[in-house]
Amino acid sequence: MINFMNITTHHIKAGWLFDGSNRQIRRNMLLTVKQGVFTAIESCTNDNSPVPGTLTDLSCCTVLPPFVDCHVHLSMSASTDPQTRKDQLTAPYSEIFPRISEHLHYHFAHGVLAVRDGGDSEGYTNRFREEQTETARDPVVMKIAGKAWHQKDRYGRVIGTHPQGDETLLEAFSQNNDSIDHVKIINSGINSLVEFGKESDPQFSLDELKNIVNEAHQRGQKVMVHANGRLPVQMALEAGCDSIEHGFFMGRENLRRMAESETVWVPTIVAMKVLGEGGGLSGPVVDRNVVEKTLEHQLKQLEFAREYGAKVAVGTDSGSWGVIHGESMVEELKFFMKAGYSLAEALECATANGAQLLGITDIMGHLAVGKPANFIVARATPAMLRRKLSYLEGIYIGGVPCSKDFFKKL
Repeated sequence: MINFMNITTHHIKAGWLFDGSNRQIRRNMLLTVKQGVFTAIESCTNDNSPVPGTLTDLSCCTVLPPFVDCHVHLSMSASTDPQTRKDQLTAPYSEIFPRISEHLHYHFAHGVLAVRDGGDSEGYTNRFREEQTETARDPVVMKIAGKAWHQKDRYGRVIGTHPQGDETLLEAFSQNNDSIDHVKIINSGINSLVEFGKESDPQFSLDELKNIVNEAHQRGQKVMVHANGRLPVQMALEAGCDSIEHGFFMGRENLRRMAESETVWVPTIVAMKVLGEGGGLSGPVVDRNVVEKTLEHQLKQLEFAREYGAKVAVGTDSGSWGVIHGESMVEELKFFMKAGYSLAEALECATANGAQLLGITDIMGHLAVGKPANFIVARATPAMLRRKLSYLEGIYIGGVPCSKDFFKKL
Protein backbone atom coordinates (compact mmCIF):
# COMPACT_ATOMS: atom_id res chain seq x y z
CA MET A 1 0.00 0.00 0.00
CA ILE A 2 1.37 3.41 -0.96
CA ASN A 3 1.81 5.92 1.84
CA PHE A 4 0.35 8.94 0.06
CA MET A 5 1.45 11.24 2.88
CA ASN A 6 5.11 10.69 1.97
CA ILE A 7 4.96 11.51 -1.75
CA THR A 8 3.85 14.57 -3.67
CA THR A 9 3.32 12.84 -7.02
CA HIS A 10 1.84 9.41 -7.60
CA HIS A 11 0.46 7.43 -10.50
CA ILE A 12 -2.56 5.26 -11.13
CA LYS A 13 -2.69 2.65 -13.86
CA ALA A 14 -6.23 2.14 -15.14
CA GLY A 15 -7.13 -0.93 -17.16
CA TRP A 16 -9.95 1.08 -18.72
CA LEU A 17 -10.82 4.76 -18.42
CA PHE A 18 -14.02 6.65 -19.15
CA ASP A 19 -13.04 10.27 -18.58
CA GLY A 20 -16.42 11.86 -19.44
CA SER A 21 -15.04 14.12 -22.15
CA ASN A 22 -16.40 11.94 -24.95
CA ARG A 23 -18.10 8.59 -25.38
CA GLN A 24 -14.92 6.53 -25.59
CA ILE A 25 -13.62 4.07 -23.03
CA ARG A 26 -9.84 3.91 -23.38
CA ARG A 27 -7.55 1.00 -22.54
CA ASN A 28 -4.36 1.00 -20.44
CA MET A 29 -4.18 4.56 -19.18
CA LEU A 30 -1.79 6.23 -16.75
CA LEU A 31 -3.11 8.96 -14.45
CA THR A 32 -0.64 11.23 -12.67
CA VAL A 33 -1.74 13.04 -9.52
CA LYS A 34 0.07 15.80 -7.66
CA GLN A 35 -1.35 17.43 -4.54
CA GLY A 36 -4.79 16.04 -5.25
CA VAL A 37 -5.02 17.24 -8.87
CA PHE A 38 -4.53 15.42 -12.19
CA THR A 39 -1.34 16.58 -13.88
CA ALA A 40 -1.36 14.04 -16.70
CA ILE A 41 -3.74 11.52 -18.26
CA GLU A 42 -2.07 9.48 -21.01
CA SER A 43 -1.67 6.04 -22.50
CA CYS A 44 0.70 3.71 -20.69
CA THR A 45 4.00 3.25 -22.57
CA ASN A 46 7.49 2.06 -21.78
CA ASP A 47 8.58 5.70 -21.83
CA ASN A 48 6.35 6.83 -18.94
CA SER A 49 6.86 4.03 -16.47
CA PRO A 50 6.39 5.44 -12.95
CA VAL A 51 9.09 5.52 -10.31
CA PRO A 52 8.83 2.35 -8.19
CA GLY A 53 6.71 2.85 -5.12
CA THR A 54 4.54 5.57 -6.64
CA LEU A 55 2.09 3.42 -8.63
CA THR A 56 -1.39 2.21 -7.74
CA ASP A 57 -2.19 -0.68 -10.06
CA LEU A 58 -5.84 -0.70 -11.16
CA SER A 59 -5.13 -2.53 -14.39
CA CYS A 60 -8.02 -4.94 -13.80
CA CYS A 61 -10.44 -2.06 -13.16
CA THR A 62 -12.40 0.63 -14.94
CA VAL A 63 -11.94 4.20 -13.70
CA LEU A 64 -14.64 6.81 -14.29
CA PRO A 65 -15.87 10.18 -12.98
CA PRO A 66 -18.09 10.26 -9.89
CA PHE A 67 -21.82 10.12 -10.52
CA VAL A 68 -24.08 13.18 -10.37
CA ASP A 69 -27.68 12.63 -9.25
CA CYS A 70 -29.73 15.51 -10.63
CA HIS A 71 -32.92 14.91 -8.66
CA VAL A 72 -32.96 13.93 -4.99
CA HIS A 73 -34.86 14.82 -1.83
CA LEU A 74 -32.25 14.64 0.93
CA SER A 75 -34.66 15.35 3.79
CA MET A 76 -36.88 12.39 2.88
CA SER A 77 -36.20 8.72 3.43
CA ALA A 78 -37.14 6.04 0.93
CA SER A 79 -39.35 4.34 3.49
CA THR A 80 -42.44 2.59 2.16
CA ASP A 81 -44.15 2.63 5.54
CA PRO A 82 -47.13 5.03 5.33
CA GLN A 83 -46.78 6.30 8.89
CA THR A 84 -43.06 6.92 8.52
CA ARG A 85 -43.63 8.90 5.33
CA LYS A 86 -46.33 10.93 7.03
CA ASP A 87 -44.29 11.58 10.17
CA GLN A 88 -41.20 12.76 8.30
CA LEU A 89 -43.18 15.61 6.75
CA THR A 90 -43.77 17.16 10.18
CA ALA A 91 -40.59 16.00 11.93
CA PRO A 92 -38.50 18.71 13.64
CA TYR A 93 -35.13 19.72 12.26
CA SER A 94 -33.38 17.83 15.06
CA GLU A 95 -34.66 14.60 13.50
CA ILE A 96 -34.10 15.62 9.89
CA PHE A 97 -30.48 16.75 10.37
CA PRO A 98 -29.02 13.27 11.00
CA ARG A 99 -31.23 11.86 8.24
CA ILE A 100 -29.78 14.24 5.65
CA SER A 101 -26.27 13.37 6.79
CA GLU A 102 -27.06 9.67 6.50
CA HIS A 103 -28.49 10.10 3.01
CA LEU A 104 -25.38 11.96 1.88
CA HIS A 105 -23.32 9.06 3.19
CA TYR A 106 -25.42 6.64 1.13
CA HIS A 107 -24.78 8.72 -1.98
CA PHE A 108 -21.06 8.87 -1.29
CA ALA A 109 -20.83 5.12 -0.69
CA HIS A 110 -22.32 4.50 -4.14
CA GLY A 111 -20.03 6.91 -5.95
CA VAL A 112 -22.48 9.83 -6.17
CA LEU A 113 -20.36 12.88 -5.34
CA ALA A 114 -22.82 15.59 -6.42
CA VAL A 115 -26.57 15.89 -5.90
CA ARG A 116 -29.24 18.41 -6.86
CA ASP A 117 -32.02 18.62 -4.29
CA GLY A 118 -35.56 19.08 -5.56
CA GLY A 119 -37.04 20.78 -2.52
CA ASP A 120 -38.45 20.19 0.94
CA SER A 121 -41.37 21.94 2.57
CA GLU A 122 -39.44 23.35 5.54
CA GLY A 123 -36.22 24.27 3.78
CA TYR A 124 -34.32 21.95 6.12
CA THR A 125 -31.82 20.85 3.46
CA ASN A 126 -30.80 24.45 2.95
CA ARG A 127 -30.45 24.92 6.70
CA PHE A 128 -28.35 21.76 6.94
CA ARG A 129 -25.86 23.10 4.42
CA GLU A 130 -25.72 26.54 6.01
CA GLU A 131 -24.89 25.04 9.39
CA GLN A 132 -21.91 23.11 8.09
CA THR A 133 -18.69 24.78 9.16
CA GLU A 134 -16.52 26.45 6.55
CA THR A 135 -13.71 24.03 7.36
CA ALA A 136 -15.83 20.89 6.96
CA ARG A 137 -14.51 18.59 4.24
CA ASP A 138 -17.68 17.67 2.44
CA PRO A 139 -17.04 15.14 -0.36
CA VAL A 140 -20.59 15.40 -1.76
CA VAL A 141 -21.45 18.62 -3.59
CA MET A 142 -24.98 19.75 -2.72
CA LYS A 143 -27.03 22.04 -4.95
CA ILE A 144 -30.14 23.18 -3.10
CA ALA A 145 -33.56 24.46 -4.19
CA GLY A 146 -34.90 25.12 -0.69
CA LYS A 147 -38.68 25.14 -0.87
CA ALA A 148 -40.27 24.26 -4.20
CA TRP A 149 -43.05 26.52 -5.50
CA HIS A 150 -46.53 25.24 -6.29
CA GLN A 151 -49.98 26.71 -6.70
CA LYS A 152 -52.21 26.76 -3.62
CA ASP A 153 -54.40 23.65 -3.34
CA ARG A 154 -52.37 21.85 -6.02
CA TYR A 155 -49.76 19.13 -5.72
CA GLY A 156 -46.50 20.17 -4.04
CA ARG A 157 -47.17 20.68 -0.35
CA VAL A 158 -44.83 17.85 0.66
CA ILE A 159 -41.82 19.54 -0.95
CA GLY A 160 -42.58 23.24 -0.99
CA THR A 161 -44.73 26.28 -0.47
CA HIS A 162 -47.06 28.54 -2.45
CA PRO A 163 -47.74 32.26 -2.95
CA GLN A 164 -49.91 33.73 -0.19
CA GLY A 165 -53.20 35.57 -0.69
CA ASP A 166 -53.13 37.70 -3.84
CA GLU A 167 -49.37 37.35 -4.32
CA THR A 168 -48.11 36.41 -7.73
CA LEU A 169 -45.47 33.72 -8.02
CA LEU A 170 -42.89 36.38 -8.88
CA GLU A 171 -43.80 38.52 -5.87
CA ALA A 172 -43.58 35.55 -3.52
CA PHE A 173 -40.27 34.44 -4.97
CA SER A 174 -38.80 37.96 -4.88
CA GLN A 175 -39.49 38.21 -1.14
CA ASN A 176 -37.75 34.92 -0.42
CA ASN A 177 -34.21 35.39 0.87
CA ASP A 178 -33.16 31.76 1.23
CA SER A 179 -29.65 31.06 0.02
CA ILE A 180 -30.49 28.67 -2.82
CA ASP A 181 -28.64 27.45 -5.90
CA HIS A 182 -31.60 26.93 -8.20
CA VAL A 183 -35.37 27.37 -8.26
CA LYS A 184 -37.84 24.47 -8.26
CA ILE A 185 -41.25 25.07 -9.85
CA ILE A 186 -44.07 22.52 -9.88
CA ASN A 187 -46.16 22.99 -13.01
CA SER A 188 -48.33 19.87 -13.08
CA GLY A 189 -49.67 17.15 -10.86
CA ILE A 190 -48.21 13.72 -10.31
CA ASN A 191 -48.85 10.74 -12.54
CA SER A 192 -52.00 8.71 -12.05
CA LEU A 193 -51.25 5.16 -10.95
CA VAL A 194 -54.69 3.88 -11.88
CA GLU A 195 -55.44 5.67 -15.17
CA PHE A 196 -52.90 5.40 -17.95
CA GLY A 197 -51.80 8.63 -19.63
CA LYS A 198 -53.95 10.97 -17.55
CA GLU A 199 -52.60 14.51 -17.86
CA SER A 200 -53.11 17.31 -15.33
CA ASP A 201 -53.54 21.02 -16.02
CA PRO A 202 -50.59 23.42 -15.62
CA GLN A 203 -50.30 25.05 -12.20
CA PHE A 204 -49.06 28.41 -13.48
CA SER A 205 -49.62 30.55 -16.56
CA LEU A 206 -46.98 30.98 -19.24
CA ASP A 207 -46.41 34.58 -18.17
CA GLU A 208 -45.88 33.51 -14.56
CA LEU A 209 -43.33 30.94 -15.65
CA LYS A 210 -41.53 33.41 -17.91
CA ASN A 211 -41.36 35.98 -15.11
CA ILE A 212 -39.89 33.54 -12.60
CA VAL A 213 -37.38 32.16 -15.11
CA ASN A 214 -36.23 35.66 -16.07
CA GLU A 215 -35.86 36.69 -12.42
CA ALA A 216 -33.99 33.54 -11.51
CA HIS A 217 -31.63 33.87 -14.46
CA GLN A 218 -30.89 37.47 -13.52
CA ARG A 219 -29.87 36.14 -10.11
CA GLY A 220 -27.67 33.53 -11.73
CA GLN A 221 -29.97 30.68 -10.74
CA LYS A 222 -31.27 27.90 -12.96
CA VAL A 223 -34.89 26.73 -12.91
CA MET A 224 -35.95 23.10 -12.65
CA VAL A 225 -39.61 22.43 -13.47
CA HIS A 226 -41.64 19.44 -12.35
CA ALA A 227 -43.85 18.87 -15.39
CA ASN A 228 -45.80 15.89 -16.71
CA GLY A 229 -48.06 16.00 -19.74
CA ARG A 230 -47.84 17.86 -23.03
CA LEU A 231 -49.07 21.33 -22.08
CA PRO A 232 -47.20 21.74 -18.74
CA VAL A 233 -43.95 20.70 -20.43
CA GLN A 234 -44.57 22.87 -23.49
CA MET A 235 -45.12 25.92 -21.30
CA ALA A 236 -41.97 25.22 -19.27
CA LEU A 237 -39.95 24.97 -22.47
CA GLU A 238 -41.44 28.18 -23.88
CA ALA A 239 -40.62 29.93 -20.62
CA GLY A 240 -36.96 28.97 -21.01
CA CYS A 241 -36.57 26.67 -18.02
CA ASP A 242 -33.26 24.87 -17.59
CA SER A 243 -34.56 21.38 -16.91
CA ILE A 244 -37.73 19.34 -17.15
CA GLU A 245 -38.15 16.97 -14.23
CA HIS A 246 -40.00 13.70 -14.88
CA GLY A 247 -41.66 14.68 -18.18
CA PHE A 248 -44.02 11.71 -18.35
CA PHE A 249 -46.40 11.83 -21.33
CA MET A 250 -44.87 15.03 -22.69
CA GLY A 251 -44.89 13.68 -26.24
CA ARG A 252 -42.50 13.63 -29.17
CA GLU A 253 -43.07 17.24 -30.19
CA ASN A 254 -41.83 18.49 -26.82
CA LEU A 255 -38.80 16.22 -27.13
CA ARG A 256 -38.05 17.77 -30.51
CA ARG A 257 -38.35 21.24 -28.98
CA MET A 258 -36.03 20.19 -26.18
CA ALA A 259 -33.43 18.98 -28.65
CA GLU A 260 -33.44 22.43 -30.25
CA SER A 261 -33.03 24.19 -26.90
CA GLU A 262 -30.61 24.18 -23.98
CA THR A 263 -33.15 22.52 -21.70
CA VAL A 264 -32.12 19.23 -20.07
CA TRP A 265 -34.50 16.36 -19.36
CA VAL A 266 -34.27 14.42 -16.07
CA PRO A 267 -36.68 11.47 -16.55
CA THR A 268 -36.59 9.79 -13.06
CA ILE A 269 -37.70 6.36 -14.28
CA VAL A 270 -36.74 4.24 -11.28
CA ALA A 271 -39.33 6.01 -9.11
CA MET A 272 -42.12 4.65 -11.31
CA LYS A 273 -40.59 1.17 -11.31
CA VAL A 274 -40.61 0.79 -7.53
CA LEU A 275 -44.25 1.88 -7.33
CA GLY A 276 -45.16 -0.98 -9.61
CA GLU A 277 -43.17 -3.42 -7.50
CA GLY A 278 -44.59 -2.52 -4.11
CA GLY A 279 -47.48 -0.12 -4.49
CA GLY A 280 -50.85 -1.19 -3.20
CA LEU A 281 -49.37 -3.21 -0.35
CA SER A 282 -48.51 -0.63 2.25
CA GLY A 283 -48.26 2.38 -0.01
CA PRO A 284 -50.27 4.15 -2.71
CA VAL A 285 -53.13 2.43 -4.49
CA VAL A 286 -51.65 1.13 -7.73
CA ASP A 287 -52.87 -0.64 -10.83
CA ARG A 288 -49.71 -2.49 -11.78
CA ASN A 289 -50.75 -2.75 -15.42
CA VAL A 290 -51.03 1.04 -15.56
CA VAL A 291 -47.64 1.46 -13.92
CA GLU A 292 -46.06 -1.01 -16.34
CA LYS A 293 -47.53 0.77 -19.37
CA THR A 294 -46.41 4.14 -17.95
CA LEU A 295 -42.90 2.78 -17.47
CA GLU A 296 -42.79 1.46 -21.03
CA HIS A 297 -44.05 4.81 -22.35
CA GLN A 298 -41.32 6.70 -20.48
CA LEU A 299 -38.66 4.36 -21.86
CA LYS A 300 -39.99 4.99 -25.36
CA GLN A 301 -39.75 8.74 -24.76
CA LEU A 302 -36.16 8.27 -23.62
CA GLU A 303 -35.49 6.36 -26.84
CA PHE A 304 -36.88 9.29 -28.83
CA ALA A 305 -34.77 11.74 -26.80
CA ARG A 306 -31.65 9.86 -27.86
CA GLU A 307 -32.83 9.78 -31.47
CA TYR A 308 -33.56 13.54 -31.55
CA GLY A 309 -30.41 14.52 -29.69
CA ALA A 310 -32.08 16.00 -26.61
CA LYS A 311 -29.72 16.44 -23.67
CA VAL A 312 -30.62 14.11 -20.81
CA ALA A 313 -29.18 13.83 -17.30
CA VAL A 314 -29.68 11.12 -14.70
CA GLY A 315 -31.82 11.80 -11.64
CA THR A 316 -33.38 9.21 -9.37
CA ASP A 317 -35.95 11.12 -7.27
CA SER A 318 -34.36 9.37 -4.29
CA GLY A 319 -36.21 9.91 -1.05
CA SER A 320 -39.53 9.34 -2.77
CA TRP A 321 -41.50 6.16 -2.07
CA GLY A 322 -39.10 3.20 -2.23
CA VAL A 323 -36.29 5.05 -4.05
CA ILE A 324 -33.17 4.54 -1.97
CA HIS A 325 -30.52 7.24 -1.85
CA GLY A 326 -27.30 6.30 -3.62
CA GLU A 327 -27.97 2.77 -4.81
CA SER A 328 -30.84 3.85 -7.10
CA MET A 329 -28.32 5.62 -9.34
CA VAL A 330 -27.20 2.43 -11.05
CA GLU A 331 -30.81 1.25 -11.40
CA GLU A 332 -31.62 4.45 -13.27
CA LEU A 333 -28.56 3.97 -15.49
CA LYS A 334 -29.82 0.51 -16.47
CA PHE A 335 -33.06 2.05 -17.72
CA PHE A 336 -31.06 4.35 -20.01
CA MET A 337 -29.36 1.33 -21.53
CA LYS A 338 -32.68 -0.47 -21.82
CA ALA A 339 -33.91 2.51 -23.86
CA GLY A 340 -31.04 2.08 -26.31
CA TYR A 341 -28.25 4.19 -24.82
CA SER A 342 -24.81 2.63 -25.04
CA LEU A 343 -22.87 2.19 -21.82
CA ALA A 344 -20.71 5.22 -22.60
CA GLU A 345 -23.76 7.33 -23.52
CA ALA A 346 -25.50 6.42 -20.27
CA LEU A 347 -22.36 7.21 -18.27
CA GLU A 348 -22.15 10.59 -19.99
CA CYS A 349 -25.69 11.34 -18.80
CA ALA A 350 -24.74 10.32 -15.26
CA THR A 351 -21.51 12.32 -15.13
CA ALA A 352 -20.75 15.07 -17.65
CA ASN A 353 -24.35 16.06 -18.43
CA GLY A 354 -25.22 16.17 -14.74
CA ALA A 355 -22.18 18.28 -13.89
CA GLN A 356 -23.07 20.73 -16.65
CA LEU A 357 -26.64 21.02 -15.39
CA LEU A 358 -25.41 21.68 -11.84
CA GLY A 359 -22.82 24.17 -13.04
CA ILE A 360 -19.88 22.31 -11.52
CA THR A 361 -17.86 21.34 -14.59
CA ASP A 362 -14.76 22.89 -13.02
CA ILE A 363 -14.67 20.12 -10.42
CA MET A 364 -16.93 17.35 -11.68
CA GLY A 365 -18.07 15.53 -14.79
CA HIS A 366 -14.73 15.04 -16.56
CA LEU A 367 -11.45 13.53 -15.46
CA ALA A 368 -8.99 16.03 -16.89
CA VAL A 369 -5.64 17.66 -16.26
CA GLY A 370 -6.01 20.48 -13.74
CA LYS A 371 -9.14 19.07 -12.13
CA PRO A 372 -9.44 17.40 -8.71
CA ALA A 373 -8.48 13.73 -8.85
CA ASN A 374 -11.85 12.51 -7.63
CA PHE A 375 -13.03 9.31 -9.29
CA ILE A 376 -14.67 5.95 -8.75
CA VAL A 377 -13.36 2.49 -9.56
CA ALA A 378 -15.11 -0.72 -10.53
CA ARG A 379 -13.26 -4.03 -10.63
CA ALA A 380 -14.59 -4.84 -14.05
CA THR A 381 -14.07 -4.66 -17.76
CA PRO A 382 -16.48 -2.35 -19.59
CA ALA A 383 -18.58 -5.40 -20.50
CA MET A 384 -19.04 -6.14 -16.78
CA LEU A 385 -19.75 -2.58 -15.66
CA ARG A 386 -23.54 -2.81 -15.82
CA ARG A 387 -23.41 -5.30 -12.96
CA LYS A 388 -20.29 -4.20 -11.09
CA LEU A 389 -21.12 -0.51 -10.71
CA SER A 390 -23.37 -1.49 -7.81
CA TYR A 391 -20.29 -2.82 -5.97
CA LEU A 392 -17.56 -0.26 -6.36
CA GLU A 393 -13.97 -1.28 -5.82
CA GLY A 394 -12.99 2.17 -4.62
CA ILE A 395 -13.78 5.85 -4.28
CA TYR A 396 -10.85 8.24 -4.62
CA ILE A 397 -10.77 11.81 -3.28
CA GLY A 398 -7.78 13.87 -4.39
CA GLY A 399 -6.26 10.72 -5.82
CA VAL A 400 -6.37 8.98 -2.43
CA PRO A 401 -8.47 5.82 -1.88
CA CYS A 402 -11.19 6.28 0.72
CA SER A 403 -13.16 3.87 2.81
CA LYS A 404 -16.89 3.95 2.11
CA ASP A 405 -17.16 5.12 5.72
CA PHE A 406 -14.94 8.10 4.90
CA PHE A 407 -17.93 10.45 4.85
CA LYS A 408 -18.90 9.56 8.42
CA LYS A 409 -15.40 10.40 9.62
CA LEU A 410 -15.40 13.98 8.34
